[in-house]
This record gives sequence, C-alpha cells and structure tokens, in this order.
Amino acid sequence: MPDTQDAVLEALRANDAQPYGRPRTVTAEELVAAAEQFDDAPLLVAALLDLMEAYEYDGEQRKSPVVFARILQLWDKNPADFDEWATRQVFWRFKWVAAALLSVPDVPLAAVRRWHTELRDRYLTAGHELQPYYAQRFHLAAHLGEDRPEDFELWAGRGRTAFSDCPACEIRAQARHHVRRGDDARALEVWQPVFDGRRSCAEEPYTSHAHALLPLLRQGRTEEAVSGHLVGYRFARGKSSTAEQIGLHLEFCALSGNEARGLEILAENRDLFAGHGDPLARLEFLTGVELLTAGLAERGHPELPVSGPPGTNWTVATLLAQVRSEATELAGRFDARNGTGAVGARRRERLARRPLLAEPLALGVRAAAVRAPERAVPADRPAAEPIPEDLRGLVLRARALRRTGHPDCDLLWRRVGELITADGYLHVEDPEVGSPDRLAAEVAMQRAFDASEVDDLALAEAEITTAQARFAAAGLAAAVLATRARLLVLRLSEDDWSADWAALDAVLADSEALRAADPTAPAEDHLTVLQCHALAAHRELTTAQAEPGPELTGRFDTAVARYRRESTEHGNLRRVATSHQYAGDAQARQGLTDAAGTELRQALALIEEAELPWLAPRMLVQLAQLDFLRGEPAEGVPLLHRALAEAVRWGETSFPFGPTYALLGHACKHLGDTGGAVRALSEAAARFDRAEDGAEAAQVRLQLAEALRESGRVPDAVAVLESVLLAPDAAELDERLRAQVRLDLARGLFGLGEYRASAEEYLGLADAVVGWEDQDTHTMVAAEATVALAEGGLWEAAGTALERTLASHREAPRTEQVLAVLREFARLTVAAEGLAGLPAALARLAEAERVREQAGAAGEELPYWQLDAALHYERARVNAMADQGEPALAAAQLAIAGYRAGGVDGEAPGAEAVRLAALVEGRALGRTDAALARLADGIQRCKRAGLTEQAQELTALRDRLGQGS
Repeated sequence: MPDTQDAVLEALRANDAQPYGRPRTVTAEELVAAAEQFDDAPLLVAALLDLMEAYEYDGEQRKSPVVFARILQLWDKNPADFDEWATRQVFWRFKWVAAALLSVPDVPLAAVRRWHTELRDRYLTAGHELQPYYAQRFHLAAHLGEDRPEDFELWAGRGRTAFSDCPACEIRAQARHHVRRGDDARALEVWQPVFDGRRSCAEEPYTSHAHALLPLLRQGRTEEAVSGHLVGYRFARGKSSTAEQIGLHLEFCALSGNEARGLEILAENRDLFAGHGDPLARLEFLTGVELLTAGLAERGHPELPVSGPPGTNWTVATLLAQVRSEATELAGRFDARNGTGAVGARRRERLARRPLLAEPLALGVRAAAVRAPERAVPADRPAAEPIPEDLRGLVLRARALRRTGHPDCDLLWRRVGELITADGYLHVEDPEVGSPDRLAAEVAMQRAFDASEVDDLALAEAEITTAQARFAAAGLAAAVLATRARLLVLRLSEDDWSADWAALDAVLADSEALRAADPTAPAEDHLTVLQCHALAAHRELTTAQAEPGPELTGRFDTAVARYRRESTEHGNLRRVATSHQYAGDAQARQGLTDAAGTELRQALALIEEAELPWLAPRMLVQLAQLDFLRGEPAEGVPLLHRALAEAVRWGETSFPFGPTYALLGHACKHLGDTGGAVRALSEAAARFDRAEDGAEAAQVRLQLAEALRESGRVPDAVAVLESVLLAPDAAELDERLRAQVRLDLARGLFGLGEYRASAEEYLGLADAVVGWEDQDTHTMVAAEATVALAEGGLWEAAGTALERTLASHREAPRTEQVLAVLREFARLTVAAEGLAGLPAALARLAEAERVREQAGAAGEELPYWQLDAALHYERARVNAMADQGEPALAAAQLAIAGYRAGGVDGEAPGAEAVRLAALVEGRALGRTDAALARLADGIQRCKRAGLTEQAQELTALRDRLGQGS
C-alpha cells in the first residue's frame, strides 16, 4: 500500500492507464483504503471517483451508489475539496447512479424515483438545465414499458446541455426507442450518424452495432449486419461490462444461422456467467444464451458440449435448463419490483424469434462447424415424385434416377439400405427388383459413393469390393466388370496414382465379349467401363509433367471418342455430354480455350436437350473458368452465379461450393466489385469451414481481408484475420500462410491506431521468421514493428526493434524501407519529446545517411535522388517541429532541389517540400514576401505538371499567409 500522498496520486495515475477489468477494480479499492490514511479530502475524492469509474466499466454497477454516497457526503461537507474536473464528475455521475439503481431488482421503484427527484433538485440548485433529468425519466418509462411518444418528446425535444449524454449515446437511446415501437427503418436512419463516424465516443459505434444487428437483419441489410457484428463483437469480447452486448451478438448468431459462431463467442466470454454486478445486463446476456441453446436443442443437438459457468461440464440441454431457470426468476423479480410485466414480456418476445434467413449468413470469420440436420428441399426446386413407400417402387425409382445422375437417387438408395437391413426384413422375389444379392450390391455401391464424397477411399474401396462380390453372387457379370473398372480408377485423385492399362484393357475386353454375346442387354454397365477408360486417359493426359506426347494424346482421344460413340448409339445423352466435358477440360488445360469452349457448350446443350438441369452446374463453372482464362471475367461471373443457384436448387451436396465461391470472389475483385467479392469470399470461407478444410478457409480469409480493406472496412478485415489466428487449428497452417495472416493483421491493427497490439503481432512474427532463408522478410517485419512500437509510445522497445532492424538489414538489405523507418523514427521522436528530442532525431537521420551511402557503395540500384531528397525533407520537418527555423529552411531548400532533379516523378513530393519551406519562411522566420514568392512559383509548377490537388493546397497556404493567418 502506498505510504505517502504523492505515492497514492502516482498510483492513481498508473491505475487510470490500465484497461478496465478486475485487476484495475481491485487496485482502485486498495487505493481508496490508502487515501483514507491521510487527512486529505481532495485525495480521497480522487480515489473514490476512480473506484466508481472502475465499478462502472467492470460490470459492477450495483456497487456504484454506495461509493457515490460517500462522494456526495464529501461534496456536501466542503465543495471546495473538489477541483473543476471532480465537480463536473459529481453532477455527471448522478446519471450513473440512476442507471445502476434501475438495473438492480432489489432496489424499490420508489427509491429509483426518489433518486430522479434528487438529481433534479441538485441540478436546479446548481443552475444546470434539466434535459438529463428528463432523459432518466424516459429511460425508466421505457424499462417499465410505458414509454409513450410524449415521454420521448419531453426528453428528445429538449436542447442538449453540458450534462447531457454524449451525442452518440443519445442517438443510440433514440434509435432503440424506434426499434421498440417496431420502426426499424426509422431507427436505422437515426443511427446513421453513429455508423458513418460523424458521432462517436469510447463506447460508440460498438454498442450501437450490437443493438442494430436485429433491425438490420429484418431490413435485409445483411452486409451491414455482418460488419456490425464483426466490429461490435471485437470491441465487446472479453469485457466484463459488455454482458448485454454479448447477449445481442449471441442472438444475432442464433437468428442468422451461425450457431457455431455463437458457441465460440460463448466460450470466449465464459467469465460473464460469474458476473452479478449488473443484473439487468446479466438478464440480457442469459436471454441471448437461452435463445442460442434453445435453437440448438430444437435442431437436434441437446448433447453438444458447450461452455457454461466454470466448474461444471455443460451440454446444450443442461445449460439451457440452467439459464432458463435463472433468467425466468430474474425477469420475474424485475416485474415484481416494477409492478408491470414489461421485462418478462420483452424476454419472451426475444425467445420467440426464429432464424430470419433460409441459409446461414456468411460472416467471413472462422467458426467450428455444427452439423446441420437433414436439409429440406428448397422451395423453388421442381417437385420430385413422392418417395415410394413400397420397396419395389423405391428400387425402380432409385435405378431410374441413377441412370440420369439425379441427386435424389442417393437419398432413395439410402432408404433402400435401411429397409433391407432392418430386423425382420423378408425379401419378396420380383424379377424387376432382382435378388437380395443385387440389392445388397447396389446399396454397397451407394455407400461407396458416399465414402468417396468425403474422401474416405479406403471405405469406398471396401464397399465396391463388397458390391463386386454380391453382383457376382447375383449372376450380374456386366455389373461385376463395372465394379472392377471403378476400383481401377478409384484412387485417381491421389498424386502417386498411375493407370494400370493392362488391367483396364482386360476389363474392357471382357465387357466387349459380354456385349457381343448378348447385344440386347442393357448397356449401362458397359458404358461405365468405357467411362473409366476415358477418365483414366484424361487423368494421365492432364497431369503429364511435360507436353503430352502422341501416345497420351492418342489414348485420350480414342477413349473419349469411343465413349461418346457408344453412348450416342445407346441414346444416353448424359454420357455423351460427359464425353464432351472430358474433352473440353483437357483442351482448356492445354490452353486451347476456343476448342474447349465449343466442347463444353455442346455438353451443356445436350443436357438441356435431355432435360437434365442438375448436371449443368459443373459445366457452367468450367465455362466460366474459360472466360477468366481469356481475360473476360465479366462474361464468367453470371455463369458462376447460375452454377451456384442450380447446385443449391438441386441439392447437389457434392458440388464444390467452396472453390466456386472463391473463384467468384476473385472475379468480382478483378472487376472492381469489392462488395460482390466480400460476399463470395465470405461464403467460400464458410463452405470450407463446413468441409473442415482449415487451410483453404484460411487462404480465402486472407483474400477476404484484402477485399475488406480495399472497400474501407479495415475493422472487419482485422476481425477476419484475428479469427484465423484464434482458431484451434491455427498452429497446423502452413507457416508462410500463417505468417502472411499475421503480417496483414499487424498492418490492419496499425491502420486502426492500435499500435501496441500491432507491435505485439509484428514482434511475434519477427521471432517466427528469424530462421527463414529469405531474411529480408525478417528485416521488413522488424522495420514495421519499430514504427508500431514508437507510435505506441514504447520507446525502449522501439529502440531495441530498430537495432534489430539495422542488424537484419546488414544481412538482408531492404534499404528503402530501412531509410523510411529511420526517417519516421526521427519524426516520432520530436513529436514525443519536442526540442529535447531533436538531437536524437538528427542522429537517426545521420544514421539513415550512412545506410544510403553504404547502399551506393554496394552498387544497389535505387532512386538515390529521391532518397536523398526525402532525407533533406525529414531533416527540415524535425527542425521545424522543434521551432528551429533556419536549419529547417536550409534543409527544405535542399529537399526542393533534390526532388526537382528527379524530373516529373519529383514534382509531387517537391510541392510538399515547397509547402514546408514556405511555412517556415512565412511563420517561423517572418519572411512573408519570400514565402509568397516561393508559393507562387510552386503553384505554377504544379499546374504545369497537372498536380491539381497540390496546386490547390499551395494556393490555400498562400492565401492564409497573405491574410496574416
């Protein structure tokens, strides 16, 4: 405990610099006890005000009235003990106490109203306006469910005063009033000054983002809702005072189909379960938790593990029961205190809400997948025939759909499998259905297809082998040959696969012999053998290391031609289209885009002729890729949209949604449609998450963050990148991918002014890349870390980072960047220390000059005129910042000369050097005429060079100097 008054004051200052939270609150409590040792009322006032602030922003509002009572006693005893700042705090914090009393159901309503009267009387006695009093009356009415329009106008219609809540917070309160009245559009209109940055404070726009999530969803403004969630949650995450906002973010996740994201938010904020200092905020949090867990339970996940109050393992069902019980009881206490049912009614209204979107809203951030139940058929999907209830109808329908490639055939065959493996199943002989062995073989093939779809090739191989044996037992020789062919190409996607042509040719020969013995037999199995032949030849051709020779090309052409010919002879347009698809894909990979387009368009025409639209999506994607190869992305984008729509329409579960959305995102970005790119890349990342492909998801998020930055949504980009590094599998990512994510995150944090967080990322990244062979990466990262540390005021660490940069530069030069860092370090030093920092700044610039000379001696090819001029300019600037006029002017003149030596490229930076020289001449040295002459010449040069903006800036300075301002 500090043992002197000065030590207490110093400790109070140090505590004031700490983030809000339990450690700061505990220290504030200790400092009040320390201040009580002395007969020093102003010191005690400062300590009590600090403690009250700590409670306010640590979710302990119920303790604030007790502290304020002591402050008020000191005020009533001797107001002279309160300086100007403390006096203002007394009247400001009457409002904090009003809110705190309202948030605790144990405080009688009469006591809340008495406090409002106390506030009014104190304000009147002190000569303050009463708008804040009417604001508190309105907030109470809203809490009670009695906020009539006239109550709103009595507050909002009054002029603001010195003790009104900040404009941003008042806007939030007004917007929430419109939301309660059901006017989302009006609320969002009122909120706009906060969302566009015209009104802000320490809590805004972040708190408003949380409250606006549902109105934005209901208004269909999903992109704004996503942005509000990303930015708002990033602010609220892990803070004990944001329980209400966390509850709203949980609600957003539940209503936008992002339950997995909601569970991660719950895990990141588990400590909120232990917070009871703000019961009203706790109720809002618990209601959000209840909405999320109730939705998961309804969807069939009651046993899913979730994060709940520490000390117990929780499932969805057990946590739901816990929070439902506590929230119901807490809402009842509020209603009993209030004498109205408004709090409970609002809670029930929230719990009655259901997801607002047909599909999960892609957020762009990483979230572990929660497996969804069986998806319903989309409403716009053409009605398929009802699933037959009898086995015979089911089997015949499944076989017919398999021949056309209809996606419903998978569902039907799974149903057949359930029936024939059920206890008590008795097979009824039917020539059309076939034997039990045949059915078992067909069901095994369906299991093989399912296993292949999730890349479980070992299981697929086992199932095909089973099918082969059962087909043989059923006497279906053609089907046996088809399974043999499938086994030979099953692992075709593996890198080390090579075609066993002897085996493939043997299967084909056996199939041909079988066909010759009975030409009238169904040809489907024989066509499957031919397709496997063509597929193997396609794989061999398209993966050839060098230009494919005539043998490979000839084998592919022969296989595809035969597959096409025999498919045509048997009237199987689906297979004819597939042959064109193989040919088109091979030609595209060889750069024959025109020929490939012809083949793929023919394939598409054939499936349209055969009325098989469910086969179109992949062909549309291939056609779009051809457009991109030809440099025509505008032609390909509509094809991708159509492909995705058709794949969703037909429930094509094996369609490559992730890669297709990623391709669409790249195309939109290339066309300058950053909004489209953000939407597509967000969806791509979500699809890769569902497929549990963390590496692809991270790669897409890297691109998504870039698109967000380009569209001006830097906070969103930072949230996306943070989600990649916070993911449980982040350590498993490729080290260079992880490093790039971290670098982009560090730069994003720097752009947001979060310099210390940025520096932390830079330093961690520097440690990660220090052992890389290409050490210039380490030089770059150390250089950027230096600036971040200096901007964050961590000068000792910044100096160490600078030395690390220079040491790395000597091993792996990045001269231009190192010079830029030294110049910036000099500027920041003077900005922080003024004249006292000038010698150190000039020393850094001298060091920069040595680095430049070493680069010249080493023969590096660099724009030395520009680097020299930039050094002169920085020397001029730091001298000017330290009010050293003559040295500043001399250096500025050298900079002007240096830039002009660079010709056209030097005109723009030269104009800035002219501006600085004129400022020094006109203001620091009082040589107005010389400054005006310099500016006149500079303006003319800018006009001749077409530098309109620079000319306007110099003109404005000339006018100000001419007017003596």
